Amino acid sequence: MSEWTYLMDMDGVLVHEEHLIPGADAFIAELTAAGTPYMVLTNNSTRTPRDLRARLVATGLDIPESRIWTSALATAKFLQDQRPNGTAYVVGESGLTTALHDVGYVLTDNDPDYVVLGETRTYSFEAITTAIRLIDRGSRFIATNPDATGPSRDGLLPATGAVAALIREATGRSPYYVGKPNSLMMRSALRALGAHSADTLMIGDRMDTDIVCGLEAGLRTILVLTGISTHESVTAFPYRPTRTIDSVADLVGHTEDPFPG
Repeated sequence: MSEWTYLMDMDGVLVHEEHLIPGADAFIAELTAAGTPYMVLTNNSTRTPRDLRARLVATGLDIPESRIWTSALATAKFLQDQRPNGTAYVVGESGLTTALHDVGYVLTDNDPDYVVLGETRTYSFEAITTAIRLIDRGSRFIATNPDATGPSRDGLLPATGAVAALIREATGRSPYYVGKPNSLMMRSALRALGAHSADTLMIGDRMDTDIVCGLEAGLRTILVLTGISTHESVTAFPYRPTRTIDSVADLVGHTEDPFPG
């Protein structure tokens, strides 16, 4: 068994939308065969781990539900720790509502403890208006992740961070973001695995979320160039990943020693 525990982003590292990134299947197969602990992380809160597993299986990746950690799960765990059995008004989809139900939260628009904003492809003006009014009346504002945009086959889509900015401008209150780059996302995944930061690495395609989050959680980091980042864009940041590679395919055959030299 490898001495390393692997955390990795999903989109841009293993898949692009519904397409497998070449070599990702061999990489996951090697981790599985070696009994290496790993967790796939995603800031997207729309789907449950079961739904995400089905999506990944369709691309050729066999990843168990227990190996998938979403910003929705991290948000639910955070709220469970902060205020057990609380209440929330949710702007989001089944990935978020299911996670909150599973930790004992009641979803309501009647004076909730929290307004929780997540990802959805069907943002409703009515729902956003309700969220604004509840926050204005004192509900605490939580958002699953700060990503302002997300990818689609037709180009960029407004994401949680963009809608959170709208609500912030209307209420004067900023949300607490649970997902990456908040290192809380990493630490909650480590706890779910029973792993320690000193023996864990993070693989991601974004300097501003994956890599900085890994650094702040005390992990070694690997940047792949199959998603957002390029060699040129990396130079704009005041920090560096431990290692930069073209793709997770470069780790196949080297998962026990991902930092040669």
